[in-house]
Amino acid sequence: MKLNFLSYEIFLIVLLLMIRSNLCGQAANEGVRSISSALSGREFDKALELLRPALQNAPNNPQLWMLQGLAFSGKDDTKSALASYRHALKSSPDYLPALEGAAQIEYEAGNEDAVSLLEQVLKLRPADVTSHAMLAVMAEKKGDCATAVKHFSLSGRMLDSQPEALQGYGVCLLKLKQTEEAIQIFQQLEAARPDDPRCRRGLAAVQLSAGKLDEALATIKPLLDANPDVSTMQLAAAIYEADKDTPNAVKILRDAIVKDPMQAALYVDFAELAMDHQSFQTGVEMINAGLKLQPAAAPLYVARGVLYVQLAEYEKAETDFQQAEKLDPSQGMSAAAEGMLAEEENQNNPDQALATVRDKLARKPGDAFLWYLQAAILSKKSAEPGSAEFERGLNSAQRAVTLQPSLTAARNVLAKYYLDAGKSDLAAKECRMVLEQAPSDQSALYHLVIALRKTNNHAEIPDLLKRLARARQEATRQEGERNRYKLVVAPGG
Repeated sequence: MKLNFLSYEIFLIVLLLMIRSNLCGQAANEGVRSISSALSGREFDKALELLRPALQNAPNNPQLWMLQGLAFSGKDDTKSALASYRHALKSSPDYLPALEGAAQIEYEAGNEDAVSLLEQVLKLRPADVTSHAMLAVMAEKKGDCATAVKHFSLSGRMLDSQPEALQGYGVCLLKLKQTEEAIQIFQQLEAARPDDPRCRRGLAAVQLSAGKLDEALATIKPLLDANPDVSTMQLAAAIYEADKDTPNAVKILRDAIVKDPMQAALYVDFAELAMDHQSFQTGVEMINAGLKLQPAAAPLYVARGVLYVQLAEYEKAETDFQQAEKLDPSQGMSAAAEGMLAEEENQNNPDQALATVRDKLARKPGDAFLWYLQAAILSKKSAEPGSAEFERGLNSAQRAVTLQPSLTAARNVLAKYYLDAGKSDLAAKECRMVLEQAPSDQSALYHLVIALRKTNNHAEIPDLLKRLARARQEATRQEGERNRYKLVVAPGG
């Protein structure tokens, strides 16, 4: 999002005033005045020509390097501008114009180096609202809401013209359970853009999270009365259910499904309602309807598997969980492992991902997580047991576990390799070791069920499926909460 210390023109005027007032630590001689005049006229090439001999005569003059950075900025050559600002800071680490110029470029590029520069600006000017706002936005993007809220709160009226930043502030307050403060932020957003349904929907979502159900219903009702979109209907159903008005929640979810029958999340929400009210068969029937339209939707198989467990139809549940994992192997992974694996897979290019991981392993052969990533990527390529690729993946998983026995993601992948290789006892052993550390690990629970079934040891399976169903249901609820945050979206400014 656009956050600037000053516009180029205002920044230039301020700088020239500093030069002429001798606030930069050097008399405004003829050469500097000529450079300043060229910059004022936006004659950037001329300014650079004048700066060349000036810098040769005074190579450690931070003001001249700063002026060169300003000229390059005017030409949109940010790489050269940053190098100039950095050069100025070598001579004078506290030279504020160079700090601000470098911080602006690093911030706009999303580089972590902006943080130290902005912190240095704040040491020199503690009340600088732009620096606080920039640090807040960067912290919010990293998920560091405690730091983000601290800096957002010191940004003053800077946020009034930055709806994206204001939305980030509100979301962070919500995540930190500071719901009253979050509501105030989203009320401010909604008041600023009363005709934008996203702002109103965001406010209603925050009010729901705060348990202010009457207020949430009042906020969302105008949207419901005006041909609502599916996101609004989904949120309204959650509000009605939280308010113990299940008939209205069911009705609006059905209407949403009719409006957009291809959205799997609506069927999952309906299944959750069915679970909460022990209407398991009704939930199964709705999921069946969804699967007729979307036979490859893994979340629907998960939802139906959970319902089948409640109906004590364990073989059907097991079949659904198996199909869900087949369609989407990430269903049983932890969010952290899934995210890191997805990042390494380089947009579904496993060969490129393998090349990247192997390059890293050449430099860091003792990194257990890299060995796990290699094993996981090879596993997703579905190599045949006994093939060179399969053996490479198996060996990688074994190496990861040897290097870091507590790495449950690696043990889960190793269990999968053992299952595929027909070594069910070894797979069961790995799963049990995972479950000692993480009793609700979905992948370990599911693979243990398979291993026990292959060894004709069925006694534990019903209990394991119940545990798996609870874990799946909790994961679904957490995903619903994450989706709630996605509804808290304000338009860009």
